[in-house]
Amino acid sequence: MIRRLHILIKHSHHKMLNAASTPYSGSSLVNITTTHSTYCTKSQRTDSSPDEDPQDDKEDKSKKEQAQNTTSQQRKRPVKSFVPAVRNPFASASEKTKDVYMSMVNIFSERDVHRRNHVEFIYAAMKHMSEFGVEHDLEVYKALINVMPKGKMIPQNLFQAEFMHYPKQQQCIIDLLEQMEDLGVMPDYEMEAMLLNIFGRQGHPLRKYWRMMYWMPKFKNASPWPLPNPVPDDTLTIAKLAVERMCTVDPRSQITVYETKEVEDALDQTWIVSGMSPDQTQLLKEHSRQRAVYIEGPFMIWLRNRSINYFTLRADPDMEFLNALQNQKFDDGDDVTHLNVPLFGSVPPSRKNQVGKLRSVHQQDDGTIFAICATGTSTKDSLLSWIRLLEANGNPSLGEIPVLFRFHSNVGEKAVQIEGQAKAATTRNDSTPPESNR
Repeated sequence: MIRRLHILIKHSHHKMLNAASTPYSGSSLVNITTTHSTYCTKSQRTDSSPDEDPQDDKEDKSKKEQAQNTTSQQRKRPVKSFVPAVRNPFASASEKTKDVYMSMVNIFSERDVHRRNHVEFIYAAMKHMSEFGVEHDLEVYKALINVMPKGKMIPQNLFQAEFMHYPKQQQCIIDLLEQMEDLGVMPDYEMEAMLLNIFGRQGHPLRKYWRMMYWMPKFKNASPWPLPNPVPDDTLTIAKLAVERMCTVDPRSQITVYETKEVEDALDQTWIVSGMSPDQTQLLKEHSRQRAVYIEGPFMIWLRNRSINYFTLRADPDMEFLNALQNQKFDDGDDVTHLNVPLFGSVPPSRKNQVGKLRSVHQQDDGTIFAICATGTSTKDSLLSWIRLLEANGNPSLGEIPVLFRFHSNVGEKAVQIEGQAKAATTRNDSTPPESNR
Protein backbone atom coordinates (compact mmCIF):
# COMPACT_ATOMS: atom_id res chain seq x y z
CA MET A 1 0.00 0.00 0.00
CA ILE A 2 2.87 2.39 0.83
CA ARG A 3 4.53 1.55 -2.49
CA ARG A 4 1.30 2.38 -4.32
CA LEU A 5 1.06 5.79 -2.67
CA HIS A 6 4.67 6.44 -3.60
CA ILE A 7 3.91 5.64 -7.25
CA LEU A 8 0.91 8.00 -7.25
CA ILE A 9 2.92 10.85 -5.76
CA LYS A 10 5.73 10.27 -8.32
CA HIS A 11 3.26 10.26 -11.18
CA SER A 12 1.64 13.50 -10.03
CA HIS A 13 5.07 15.12 -9.73
CA HIS A 14 5.91 14.29 -13.36
CA LYS A 15 2.61 15.77 -14.54
CA MET A 16 3.22 19.00 -12.66
CA LEU A 17 6.69 19.37 -14.18
CA ASN A 18 5.34 18.87 -17.67
CA ALA A 19 2.65 21.48 -17.08
CA ALA A 20 5.16 23.99 -15.68
CA SER A 21 7.39 23.69 -18.77
CA THR A 22 4.52 24.83 -21.02
CA PRO A 23 3.44 28.50 -21.22
CA TYR A 24 0.59 29.59 -18.87
CA SER A 25 -2.92 29.15 -20.16
CA GLY A 26 -6.37 28.56 -18.76
CA SER A 27 -6.49 25.03 -20.13
CA SER A 28 -3.26 24.02 -18.41
CA LEU A 29 -4.66 25.20 -15.09
CA VAL A 30 -7.72 23.10 -15.63
CA ASN A 31 -5.54 20.11 -16.45
CA ILE A 32 -3.57 20.50 -13.25
CA THR A 33 -6.72 20.69 -11.18
CA THR A 34 -8.20 17.68 -12.94
CA THR A 35 -5.01 15.70 -12.35
CA HIS A 36 -5.23 16.21 -8.61
CA SER A 37 -8.88 15.20 -8.44
CA THR A 38 -8.68 11.94 -10.42
CA TYR A 39 -6.93 8.62 -10.07
CA CYS A 40 -4.62 7.32 -12.79
CA THR A 41 -5.50 4.21 -14.75
CA LYS A 42 -3.38 1.11 -15.23
CA SER A 43 -2.17 2.23 -18.66
CA GLN A 44 -1.09 5.60 -17.29
CA ARG A 45 0.85 3.95 -14.52
CA THR A 46 2.56 1.66 -17.03
CA ASP A 47 3.59 4.59 -19.23
CA SER A 48 4.73 6.91 -16.49
CA SER A 49 6.38 4.38 -14.21
CA PRO A 50 8.24 1.67 -16.10
CA ASP A 51 9.83 0.45 -12.89
CA GLU A 52 6.49 -0.68 -11.38
CA ASP A 53 6.35 -4.25 -10.10
CA PRO A 54 3.72 -6.54 -11.81
CA GLN A 55 3.04 -8.22 -8.45
CA ASP A 56 1.61 -4.92 -7.22
CA ASP A 57 -0.83 -4.94 -10.14
CA LYS A 58 -2.10 -8.38 -9.10
CA GLU A 59 -2.61 -7.24 -5.51
CA ASP A 60 -4.46 -4.13 -6.65
CA LYS A 61 -6.66 -6.20 -8.92
CA SER A 62 -7.57 -8.68 -6.18
CA LYS A 63 -8.37 -5.87 -3.74
CA LYS A 64 -10.50 -4.19 -6.36
CA GLU A 65 -12.44 -7.40 -6.98
CA GLN A 66 -12.97 -7.85 -3.26
CA ALA A 67 -14.29 -4.30 -2.99
CA GLN A 68 -16.70 -4.92 -5.89
CA ASN A 69 -17.97 -8.15 -4.30
CA THR A 70 -18.55 -6.38 -0.99
CA THR A 71 -20.46 -3.58 -2.72
CA SER A 72 -22.67 -6.05 -4.64
CA GLN A 73 -23.46 -7.97 -1.44
CA GLN A 74 -24.47 -4.74 0.29
CA ARG A 75 -26.77 -3.89 -2.60
CA LYS A 76 -28.45 -7.34 -2.53
CA ARG A 77 -29.00 -7.26 1.24
CA PRO A 78 -32.67 -6.25 1.96
CA VAL A 79 -33.22 -3.26 4.15
CA LYS A 80 -35.77 -3.98 6.92
CA SER A 81 -37.67 -1.23 8.66
CA PHE A 82 -39.73 -1.83 11.80
CA VAL A 83 -40.95 1.74 12.25
CA PRO A 84 -44.77 1.92 11.78
CA ALA A 85 -46.28 4.55 9.52
CA VAL A 86 -48.61 5.88 12.24
CA ARG A 87 -47.92 5.35 15.94
CA ASN A 88 -50.78 3.89 17.99
CA PRO A 89 -50.57 5.39 21.49
CA PHE A 90 -53.55 3.39 22.81
CA ALA A 91 -51.85 0.01 22.35
CA SER A 92 -48.75 1.06 24.29
CA ALA A 93 -50.57 2.77 27.20
CA SER A 94 -49.47 1.41 30.57
CA GLU A 95 -52.66 2.41 32.40
CA LYS A 96 -56.12 1.70 30.95
CA THR A 97 -58.37 4.42 32.41
CA LYS A 98 -60.68 7.09 31.07
CA ASP A 99 -58.35 9.92 32.14
CA VAL A 100 -55.45 8.42 30.18
CA TYR A 101 -57.71 7.91 27.16
CA MET A 102 -58.97 11.50 27.19
CA SER A 103 -55.46 12.88 27.72
CA MET A 104 -54.19 11.08 24.59
CA VAL A 105 -57.12 12.45 22.56
CA ASN A 106 -56.40 15.99 23.83
CA ILE A 107 -52.68 15.66 23.05
CA PHE A 108 -53.46 14.67 19.47
CA SER A 109 -55.91 17.57 19.07
CA GLU A 110 -53.41 20.16 20.36
CA ARG A 111 -50.32 18.73 18.67
CA ASP A 112 -50.89 20.02 15.15
CA VAL A 113 -53.15 22.62 13.61
CA HIS A 114 -53.79 20.51 10.49
CA ARG A 115 -54.30 17.31 12.54
CA ARG A 116 -52.84 14.93 9.99
CA ASN A 117 -53.86 11.24 10.16
CA HIS A 118 -56.97 12.14 12.16
CA VAL A 119 -59.03 9.39 10.50
CA GLU A 120 -56.50 6.70 11.41
CA PHE A 121 -56.34 8.08 14.95
CA ILE A 122 -60.13 7.88 15.38
CA TYR A 123 -60.27 4.30 14.10
CA ALA A 124 -57.46 3.30 16.47
CA ALA A 125 -59.25 5.00 19.36
CA MET A 126 -62.50 3.19 18.56
CA LYS A 127 -60.69 -0.15 18.41
CA HIS A 128 -59.29 0.20 21.94
CA MET A 129 -62.39 1.65 23.63
CA SER A 130 -63.34 -1.59 25.38
CA GLU A 131 -59.84 -1.92 26.86
CA PHE A 132 -60.23 1.46 28.58
CA GLY A 133 -63.87 0.85 29.53
CA VAL A 134 -65.21 3.95 27.74
CA GLU A 135 -67.34 2.32 25.01
CA HIS A 136 -70.56 3.54 26.72
CA ASP A 137 -69.36 7.07 27.54
CA LEU A 138 -70.93 9.86 25.45
CA GLU A 139 -68.23 12.35 26.43
CA VAL A 140 -65.54 10.18 24.81
CA TYR A 141 -67.46 9.97 21.52
CA LYS A 142 -67.85 13.74 21.41
CA ALA A 143 -64.12 14.16 22.06
CA LEU A 144 -63.34 11.89 19.10
CA ILE A 145 -65.71 13.82 16.83
CA ASN A 146 -64.03 17.06 17.94
CA VAL A 147 -60.73 15.75 16.53
CA MET A 148 -62.02 16.43 13.00
CA PRO A 149 -60.99 19.77 11.45
CA LYS A 150 -63.78 22.33 11.18
CA GLY A 151 -65.08 24.18 8.14
CA LYS A 152 -63.18 22.80 5.16
CA MET A 153 -65.29 19.62 4.71
CA ILE A 154 -68.62 21.41 4.35
CA PRO A 155 -70.08 20.81 0.84
CA GLN A 156 -70.54 23.97 -1.24
CA ASN A 157 -73.01 22.71 -3.84
CA LEU A 158 -75.51 19.95 -4.53
CA PHE A 159 -73.04 17.66 -6.28
CA GLN A 160 -70.58 17.70 -3.39
CA ALA A 161 -73.40 16.99 -0.96
CA GLU A 162 -74.82 14.01 -2.85
CA PHE A 163 -71.47 12.51 -3.88
CA MET A 164 -70.22 12.52 -0.28
CA HIS A 165 -67.68 15.33 -0.11
CA TYR A 166 -64.57 14.02 1.75
CA PRO A 167 -65.88 10.40 1.79
CA LYS A 168 -63.14 8.97 3.99
CA GLN A 169 -63.79 11.42 6.81
CA GLN A 170 -67.58 11.14 6.55
CA GLN A 171 -67.49 7.33 6.59
CA CYS A 172 -65.26 7.43 9.67
CA ILE A 173 -67.81 9.46 11.64
CA ILE A 174 -70.68 7.29 10.34
CA ASP A 175 -68.87 4.21 11.69
CA LEU A 176 -68.49 5.97 15.03
CA LEU A 177 -72.22 6.77 15.14
CA GLU A 178 -73.08 3.17 14.22
CA GLN A 179 -70.95 1.93 17.10
CA MET A 180 -72.86 4.26 19.41
CA GLU A 181 -76.16 2.91 18.05
CA ASP A 182 -75.09 -0.72 18.51
CA LEU A 183 -74.04 -0.09 22.12
CA GLY A 184 -77.14 1.93 22.98
CA VAL A 185 -75.37 5.27 23.51
CA MET A 186 -77.84 8.05 22.70
CA PRO A 187 -76.37 11.29 21.30
CA ASP A 188 -77.33 14.76 22.49
CA TYR A 189 -77.88 18.14 20.86
CA GLU A 190 -74.28 19.23 21.40
CA MET A 191 -73.18 16.44 19.06
CA GLU A 192 -75.57 17.82 16.42
CA ALA A 193 -73.87 21.23 16.62
CA MET A 194 -70.43 19.58 16.29
CA LEU A 195 -71.46 17.60 13.20
CA LEU A 196 -73.02 20.74 11.70
CA ASN A 197 -69.77 22.67 12.09
CA ILE A 198 -67.69 19.86 10.59
CA PHE A 199 -69.79 18.50 7.67
CA GLY A 200 -72.60 21.02 7.24
CA ARG A 201 -76.33 20.50 7.06
CA GLN A 202 -76.08 18.34 3.91
CA GLY A 203 -73.43 15.99 5.32
CA HIS A 204 -74.18 12.29 5.62
CA PRO A 205 -73.09 12.02 9.30
CA LEU A 206 -75.69 14.63 10.25
CA ARG A 207 -78.36 12.64 8.41
CA LYS A 208 -77.30 9.55 10.36
CA TYR A 209 -77.56 11.56 13.58
CA TRP A 210 -81.13 12.64 12.73
CA ARG A 211 -82.21 9.05 12.08
CA MET A 212 -80.70 7.97 15.40
CA MET A 213 -82.49 10.76 17.28
CA TYR A 214 -85.79 9.68 15.72
CA TRP A 215 -85.62 5.97 16.52
CA MET A 216 -83.50 5.61 19.65
CA PRO A 217 -85.79 7.59 22.01
CA LYS A 218 -88.69 5.41 20.82
CA PHE A 219 -86.93 2.21 21.84
CA LYS A 220 -85.20 3.53 24.97
CA ASN A 221 -88.23 3.07 27.24
CA ALA A 222 -90.10 0.47 25.18
CA SER A 223 -89.07 -2.49 27.35
CA PRO A 224 -91.44 -3.26 30.27
CA TRP A 225 -88.44 -4.53 32.27
CA PRO A 226 -86.18 -1.50 32.74
CA LEU A 227 -82.61 -2.21 33.77
CA PRO A 228 -80.09 0.03 35.52
CA ASN A 229 -77.53 1.60 33.26
CA PRO A 230 -74.88 0.27 33.47
CA VAL A 231 -75.94 -3.23 34.47
CA PRO A 232 -74.27 -4.13 37.80
CA ASP A 233 -71.47 -6.69 37.84
CA ASP A 234 -72.72 -8.39 41.02
CA THR A 235 -73.98 -11.88 40.10
CA LEU A 236 -76.57 -11.95 42.88
CA THR A 237 -78.09 -8.67 41.70
CA ILE A 238 -78.20 -9.91 38.12
CA ALA A 239 -79.90 -13.13 39.29
CA LYS A 240 -82.58 -11.13 41.12
CA LEU A 241 -83.26 -8.99 38.05
CA ALA A 242 -83.48 -12.07 35.81
CA VAL A 243 -85.84 -14.02 38.06
CA GLU A 244 -88.06 -10.96 38.57
CA ARG A 245 -88.28 -10.49 34.81
CA MET A 246 -89.30 -14.12 34.21
CA CYS A 247 -91.84 -14.11 37.05
CA THR A 248 -93.78 -11.11 35.69
CA VAL A 249 -96.12 -13.55 33.89
CA ASP A 250 -97.80 -13.96 37.29
CA PRO A 251 -98.10 -10.70 39.26
CA ARG A 252 -98.40 -12.62 42.55
CA SER A 253 -95.02 -14.30 42.18
CA GLN A 254 -92.66 -13.93 45.11
CA ILE A 255 -88.88 -13.71 44.84
CA THR A 256 -86.98 -15.30 47.72
CA VAL A 257 -83.23 -15.44 48.35
CA TYR A 258 -82.06 -18.54 50.23
CA GLU A 259 -78.68 -19.47 51.68
CA THR A 260 -77.52 -23.08 51.36
CA LYS A 261 -75.97 -22.93 54.82
CA GLU A 262 -79.51 -23.26 56.17
CA VAL A 263 -79.59 -26.83 54.81
CA GLU A 264 -77.82 -29.55 56.74
CA ASP A 265 -75.11 -31.52 54.92
CA ALA A 266 -74.97 -28.93 52.10
CA LEU A 267 -71.63 -29.01 50.28
CA ASP A 268 -71.89 -25.73 48.33
CA GLN A 269 -72.04 -22.57 50.43
CA THR A 270 -73.80 -20.21 48.04
CA TRP A 271 -77.02 -18.28 47.46
CA ILE A 272 -80.21 -19.31 45.64
CA VAL A 273 -82.71 -16.88 44.07
CA SER A 274 -86.08 -18.64 43.77
CA GLY A 275 -89.32 -17.47 42.17
CA MET A 276 -92.70 -19.09 42.90
CA SER A 277 -96.33 -17.95 43.00
CA PRO A 278 -99.34 -19.18 45.07
CA ASP A 279 -100.84 -20.73 41.91
CA GLN A 280 -97.69 -22.76 41.38
CA THR A 281 -97.79 -23.87 45.01
CA GLN A 282 -101.37 -25.07 44.51
CA LEU A 283 -100.46 -26.89 41.28
CA LEU A 284 -97.59 -28.63 43.05
CA LYS A 285 -99.91 -29.62 45.90
CA GLU A 286 -102.41 -31.16 43.44
CA HIS A 287 -99.71 -32.97 41.47
CA SER A 288 -99.86 -36.77 41.54
CA ARG A 289 -97.40 -38.40 43.91
CA GLN A 290 -96.66 -41.15 41.37
CA ARG A 291 -95.51 -38.72 38.65
CA ALA A 292 -91.98 -37.34 38.90
CA VAL A 293 -90.96 -33.72 38.61
CA TYR A 294 -87.80 -32.62 36.85
CA ILE A 295 -85.11 -30.02 37.41
CA GLU A 296 -84.16 -28.85 33.92
CA GLY A 297 -81.46 -26.55 32.73
CA PRO A 298 -79.26 -24.69 32.64
CA PHE A 299 -80.97 -22.14 30.42
CA MET A 300 -79.45 -18.74 29.64
CA ILE A 301 -81.06 -15.33 29.91
CA TRP A 302 -79.42 -12.09 28.80
CA LEU A 303 -79.76 -8.76 30.59
CA ARG A 304 -78.31 -6.32 28.08
CA ASN A 305 -74.63 -7.35 28.01
CA ARG A 306 -74.78 -9.70 31.02
CA SER A 307 -75.99 -13.31 31.05
CA ILE A 308 -76.88 -15.79 33.77
CA ASN A 309 -78.05 -19.42 33.93
CA TYR A 310 -81.34 -20.49 35.51
CA PHE A 311 -83.18 -23.76 36.20
CA THR A 312 -86.85 -24.78 36.22
CA LEU A 313 -88.83 -27.23 38.33
CA ARG A 314 -91.42 -28.69 35.98
CA ALA A 315 -93.51 -31.78 35.23
CA ASP A 316 -94.73 -33.46 32.07
CA PRO A 317 -97.97 -32.05 30.62
CA ASP A 318 -101.30 -33.33 31.94
CA MET A 319 -102.81 -34.62 28.71
CA GLU A 320 -106.21 -35.41 30.25
CA PHE A 321 -106.60 -31.82 31.42
CA LEU A 322 -105.43 -30.41 28.05
CA ASN A 323 -107.83 -32.66 26.12
CA ALA A 324 -110.66 -31.63 28.40
CA LEU A 325 -109.89 -28.00 27.58
CA GLN A 326 -110.03 -28.72 23.85
CA ASN A 327 -113.37 -30.52 24.09
CA GLN A 328 -114.88 -27.88 26.36
CA LYS A 329 -117.58 -25.71 24.77
CA PHE A 330 -117.33 -22.03 25.49
CA ASP A 331 -120.19 -19.58 25.47
CA ASP A 332 -120.81 -17.10 22.75
CA GLY A 333 -118.98 -14.39 24.64
CA ASP A 334 -115.66 -16.17 24.01
CA ASP A 335 -116.34 -17.89 20.70
CA VAL A 336 -117.90 -15.60 18.11
CA THR A 337 -117.46 -17.86 15.07
CA HIS A 338 -121.06 -19.10 15.34
CA LEU A 339 -122.70 -16.08 16.88
CA ASN A 340 -126.53 -16.19 16.85
CA VAL A 341 -128.22 -12.82 16.62
CA PRO A 342 -131.78 -12.81 18.11
CA LEU A 343 -133.27 -10.71 15.32
CA PHE A 344 -135.76 -11.27 12.52
CA GLY A 345 -137.53 -14.07 14.38
CA SER A 346 -134.47 -16.33 14.95
CA VAL A 347 -134.42 -17.92 18.39
CA PRO A 348 -131.01 -18.86 19.87
CA PRO A 349 -130.70 -22.49 20.98
CA SER A 350 -130.91 -23.24 24.67
CA ARG A 351 -127.59 -23.68 26.46
CA LYS A 352 -126.84 -25.85 29.39
CA ASN A 353 -125.32 -24.28 32.45
CA GLN A 354 -121.69 -25.43 32.43
CA VAL A 355 -118.71 -24.49 34.58
CA GLY A 356 -115.54 -24.49 32.48
CA LYS A 357 -112.08 -25.23 33.72
CA LEU A 358 -109.59 -22.41 33.56
CA ARG A 359 -106.04 -22.96 32.43
CA SER A 360 -103.25 -21.39 34.45
CA VAL A 361 -100.45 -19.50 32.76
CA HIS A 362 -98.03 -22.00 34.27
CA GLN A 363 -99.69 -24.96 32.50
CA GLN A 364 -98.10 -24.96 29.10
CA ASP A 365 -98.38 -27.48 26.26
CA ASP A 366 -94.88 -28.82 26.95
CA GLY A 367 -95.31 -29.13 30.73
CA THR A 368 -96.30 -27.49 33.99
CA ILE A 369 -93.74 -25.12 35.56
CA PHE A 370 -93.73 -25.06 39.37
CA ALA A 371 -90.74 -22.80 40.16
CA ILE A 372 -87.57 -21.27 38.73
CA CYS A 373 -84.26 -20.46 40.36
CA ALA A 374 -80.71 -19.24 39.79
CA THR A 375 -77.83 -20.38 42.01
CA GLY A 376 -74.37 -19.03 42.57
CA THR A 377 -72.62 -22.26 41.51
CA SER A 378 -75.22 -23.98 39.24
CA THR A 379 -74.31 -27.41 40.65
CA LYS A 380 -76.47 -30.41 41.53
CA ASP A 381 -75.78 -29.94 45.23
CA SER A 382 -77.06 -26.35 45.16
CA LEU A 383 -80.19 -27.47 43.27
CA LEU A 384 -80.77 -30.25 45.81
CA SER A 385 -80.54 -27.62 48.55
CA TRP A 386 -83.11 -25.57 46.63
CA ILE A 387 -85.60 -28.48 46.67
CA ARG A 388 -85.08 -28.96 50.41
CA LEU A 389 -85.60 -25.25 51.05
CA LEU A 390 -88.83 -25.25 48.99
CA GLU A 391 -90.06 -28.26 50.95
CA ALA A 392 -89.37 -26.48 54.24
CA ASN A 393 -91.11 -23.27 53.10
CA GLY A 394 -94.68 -24.20 52.26
CA ASN A 395 -94.28 -27.15 49.85
CA PRO A 396 -94.31 -30.33 51.95
CA SER A 397 -95.48 -32.42 48.98
CA LEU A 398 -91.96 -32.30 47.50
CA GLY A 399 -90.94 -34.84 50.16
CA GLU A 400 -93.37 -37.36 48.62
CA ILE A 401 -92.79 -36.69 44.91
CA PRO A 402 -89.72 -38.15 43.14
CA VAL A 403 -87.42 -35.38 41.85
CA LEU A 404 -85.12 -36.13 38.91
CA PHE A 405 -82.34 -34.10 37.30
CA ARG A 406 -82.65 -33.54 33.56
CA PHE A 407 -79.77 -31.38 32.45
CA HIS A 408 -80.37 -32.11 28.77
CA SER A 409 -83.90 -30.80 28.31
CA ASN A 410 -86.18 -31.64 25.38
CA VAL A 411 -88.09 -28.38 25.61
CA GLY A 412 -86.85 -27.35 22.17
CA GLU A 413 -88.09 -30.59 20.59
CA LYS A 414 -91.45 -30.15 22.31
CA ALA A 415 -91.74 -26.62 20.95
CA VAL A 416 -91.08 -27.83 17.40
CA GLN A 417 -93.65 -30.60 17.86
CA ILE A 418 -96.27 -28.15 19.15
CA GLU A 419 -95.65 -25.78 16.25
CA GLY A 420 -96.06 -28.67 13.81
CA GLN A 421 -99.35 -29.66 15.40
CA ALA A 422 -100.59 -26.08 15.28
CA LYS A 423 -99.71 -25.78 11.57
CA ALA A 424 -101.45 -29.09 10.82
CA ALA A 425 -104.56 -27.95 12.65
CA THR A 426 -104.58 -24.66 10.75
CA THR A 427 -104.25 -26.47 7.44
CA ARG A 428 -107.05 -28.84 8.39
CA ASN A 429 -109.35 -25.95 9.29
CA ASP A 430 -108.59 -24.13 6.05
CA SER A 431 -109.40 -27.23 3.99
CA THR A 432 -112.81 -27.79 5.71
CA PRO A 433 -115.65 -26.28 3.63
CA PRO A 434 -117.70 -23.61 5.42
CA GLU A 435 -121.18 -24.50 6.60
CA SER A 436 -124.09 -23.09 4.65
CA ASN A 437 -126.24 -20.47 6.33
CA ARG A 438 -129.64 -21.74 7.23
